[in-house]
Amino acid sequence: MKVQVEELSPIEKKLSIEVDNARVAEELTRAYSALGKQVKLPGFRQGKVPRRILEQRFRERVEDDVIQRVVQSAWLEAVRDHKVEAVAPPQVTNNSGLKANAPFTFEARVEVKPQVDAKDYQGLPLTRVDSQVTDAEVDERLEQLRQNMARLEPVEGRDVAQAGDFATVDYEALVDGKEFPGSKAEGVTVELAPGELVESNVAALEGAKVGETRELDYTFPADYRVEDVKGKTAHFKFHVKGLKKKIVPELNDDFAKEAGETQSLADLRAKIRSDLELNKKNRVLGEERAAIIKALVERNAFEVPRSMVERTIDQMLEQRLRAMARMGMDPRRLNLDFARLREELREEALQEVRGALLFESIALKENLKTSDEDMEKKISELAKEANQSIDVVRKYFKGPEERQGLSLRLREEKTIEFLKGQAKYS
Repeated sequence: MKVQVEELSPIEKKLSIEVDNARVAEELTRAYSALGKQVKLPGFRQGKVPRRILEQRFRERVEDDVIQRVVQSAWLEAVRDHKVEAVAPPQVTNNSGLKANAPFTFEARVEVKPQVDAKDYQGLPLTRVDSQVTDAEVDERLEQLRQNMARLEPVEGRDVAQAGDFATVDYEALVDGKEFPGSKAEGVTVELAPGELVESNVAALEGAKVGETRELDYTFPADYRVEDVKGKTAHFKFHVKGLKKKIVPELNDDFAKEAGETQSLADLRAKIRSDLELNKKNRVLGEERAAIIKALVERNAFEVPRSMVERTIDQMLEQRLRAMARMGMDPRRLNLDFARLREELREEALQEVRGALLFESIALKENLKTSDEDMEKKISELAKEANQSIDVVRKYFKGPEERQGLSLRLREEKTIEFLKGQAKYS
């Protein structure tokens, strides 16, 4: 087999491949032999149809199949032998087809991984980010827990709504004298507090009596999810059916036992502080990583294959959809405009691909590697963060692909720590 490699650009190559006639003839013989064992034709026993008859009836189909197999095997062999780092399937051009007693030739254009030589990566300008967790932040999280665990109980001894109450209401609304999706509901709970009606805040019900109906006008936000009423003013009628008040639990050991896997309020505070520290640490690491990538890209300009960017967009979209699912949202019901989302993510994905390639280049130049000891240490950290046993996490990283992914992640982390050590902080 003859192969000629031509560099069309730093991110694209063209391979001109010639496969000798003997190899093609062998593939044709194998194809017709397999076909002859399967096909049934009148006047012939199964498996005994002469090849010339098969050629007359099935030549086009057989040759198409053989061309696909020859192209696939020859392409993989050429890429391996000539060390072409393809990052996407090739675009194959074959104008000649199969010709008797002649080599089969085709061209394959393919995007390739760019050869990045990172420069000027020492002394990057970075800003230190505070990652300390304060007592006020712990208190704020405790208060959020209290509010989340609050319960609603019927108001006793009065029938007039006060600020801070929760009212059970029926409502109906019209826009331009017409109903719209969601314009009627019964038994809805709203809070008598300042804020947006679309977030169930109706301060205007303060002073209303149970059984009373109050009317008000409300202008929907311009970006409201119901297209029919975006930016329009609706006239609402609220009928108050009942009043409730929020009972917030006291901060004590009983609350701590109910709120989490802790036995005392002190333990709960410690757990909250630990969780906040981990979250803030990860957020700060993300911000530092983004700042480093931005600084590196500004100092190192190079082209990036479109296919690498598209794959990164795919991964980002998948992460966002999973996050929605974890929050209880069904992405299939949100009528998401995926084409628009892809375009919104494109610049971020481009930066991500460039950053990964620059990190790889720096790691190679600085001889930054990961060891088995590094892997075990990271597995222990991940197990602690996920509250899982080390054996469970180690089993997840047992496969070669998973271990390779973890190794690359660790190498990137080492590279980032190296760059932070060389950076100029303000």
